Amino acid sequence: MTTSAPDSLQRPAWPPAPPLVAILRGLPPADAPAVGRALFDAGFRTLEVPLNRPGALDSLAILARLAPADALVGAGTVLSTAQVDAVVAAGGRLIVMPHADVAVIAHAHAHPAGLRVAPGVFTATEAFAALAAGADALKLFPAEVLQPAGLKALRAVLPADVPLWPVGGVSPDNLAAWRAAGATGAGLGSALYPEGAPAAEVARRAAAYMAAWQG
Repeated sequence: MTTSAPDSLQRPAWPPAPPLVAILRGLPPADAPAVGRALFDAGFRTLEVPLNRPGALDSLAILARLAPADALVGAGTVLSTAQVDAVVAAGGRLIVMPHADVAVIAHAHAHPAGLRVAPGVFTATEAFAALAAGADALKLFPAEVLQPAGLKALRAVLPADVPLWPVGGVSPDNLAAWRAAGATGAGLGSALYPEGAPAAEVARRAAAYMAAWQG
């Protein structure tokens, strides 16, 4: 059963700009304020805290409270409808999944909080099923296996306005190749935030990604 969202939780602008998703797996709640500010100061506006580490919802809640008005904060590795509701309760508005469970996608899509949902897909079959269930973007995962050539093939058959975000192995050095193949953004994990990295290191890595995207 879905829960009512706070009045302040409005459907965010879409697509996010810049369309780079910071994946903060294992972010300790104590580090969340400094790491979050470093990313926001670098220009990031989309942050995701995967739920498969301790303290994830606490870190998400901290990031949601300090996020700028134009930022989109949410959770990754969301595997159930109950987790969708827990993310909303923590202040999240973005649901990212490693898979394409249509029940979870539909629940998030219909949620009164006005969520955005980006399920993980690898094939055209998964992609079209996810879109039919209400996906707002497609997370191409694992991108290091798919490679830009695989993304280009999917882009040829998918609706032109569907955001495609490769996740896995995306670096500042290969970001241009992903964009040339049809990526409209990207999810950035351990190459941006290695678990436990200090805020100053995250800021340096964030600047490199933003320069690569803008360049």
